[in-house]
Amino acid sequence: MAGEDQRGALFRRYEPNQHARVTYAELFFDLVFVFAVTQVSHTLLGRLTPLGALQTTLLFLGVWWLWVYTSWVTNWLNPERTPVRILLFVLMLGGLVLSTSIPEAFESRGLWFALAYSSMQVGRSAFLLASTPSGRNASRMNAVRILIWLATSAVFWIAGGFANGHARLMLWAVALGIEYLSPAVRFWIPKYGASSVADWIIEGGHIAERCAGFIIIALGESIVVTGATFADLAWTTENVLAFASALVGSIAMWWIYFHKGAEAGSEQISKSSEPGRLARLAYTYLHMPVVAGIIVSAVADELVLKHPGGLSDLKTALAAIGGPLLFLLGTILFKLTFRGFLQLSHVAGIIALGILAWFAGAMSPLLLTLLTTAIMITVAGWESISLGSGTAESQSEVTSP
Repeated sequence: MAGEDQRGALFRRYEPNQHARVTYAELFFDLVFVFAVTQVSHTLLGRLTPLGALQTTLLFLGVWWLWVYTSWVTNWLNPERTPVRILLFVLMLGGLVLSTSIPEAFESRGLWFALAYSSMQVGRSAFLLASTPSGRNASRMNAVRILIWLATSAVFWIAGGFANGHARLMLWAVALGIEYLSPAVRFWIPKYGASSVADWIIEGGHIAERCAGFIIIALGESIVVTGATFADLAWTTENVLAFASALVGSIAMWWIYFHKGAEAGSEQISKSSEPGRLARLAYTYLHMPVVAGIIVSAVADELVLKHPGGLSDLKTALAAIGGPLLFLLGTILFKLTFRGFLQLSHVAGIIALGILAWFAGAMSPLLLTLLTTAIMITVAGWESISLGSGTAESQSEVTSP
């Protein structure tokens, strides 16, 4: 009984109408993912080919999934407890191995990446199962299901680590497919079936705050990379304008996400009768394009800083327009889940970026980035005015997913 009580004590205590705060241990853990995001953006910058983009996308999806699964577990378990803190610190070590392996993950360090990733996913899930007392049957079966799915995907991760070339890409794609499918089918396993949404008891405000923190990580990484690049350049008029555009673009992204949107999401999920379902859709799947958009925009900023003049090549145009486009697509779908209607400001921004893409090849990289930044500023300002005055963006109402 003492062992059962001790294991049960590792779980958070949910208090009605009370927000579970993000702990310092979780924020400390997130520092590893600042490095991981930097590695992903640098890897994409060095591999701006169709194959390189595909490989980097796979690595990004792995990093995001690893982080978001850990956030779910620390929503259930209490990081203020020593065993849970130690778990996070061990995961930090694995995260550093993973992050340093990212640039060579499809060359010499593939096995290191696979071992670090699989160890973190399976080890954390095994810890969750061991921490769940037998009296919590629903939570325990949920942990069993998660562990089985992640152990299955680990086979493909490690097999890919031993493989080479396209075989590694295919095996890792299968592994990711298994992991991304698992929440959608509610971790169904033979004989025991799927978990119910009621089994995913979470504190919604905590999940919302954790994901907002990751957005800050990605935006901060973007600013750091841009600042470091600018510091090594001559301060010409073109470079200063490119640097200012990059910073203002990041501020616009922050405004679009955090002004009302993040707060409204946190409030809605905290009041929801099915916070697990909302968290699965809005904070697990729909945040991926938001973060990816920030990373791609950071790549575009560095490209423009290094070559602001001449005509935009395909790589620069795709990064400069694709980053904001991914970000707006992610935020409009994220807000749709809570507000039940499409943001007209975001729709207009997406259309404007599509029009701009048609003429991008005839523009200099500097002009292109100035225009994309202007579009993002307009979206941020439009939404602020609309929400502040209570005007009806809801004219585009649709059924929420």
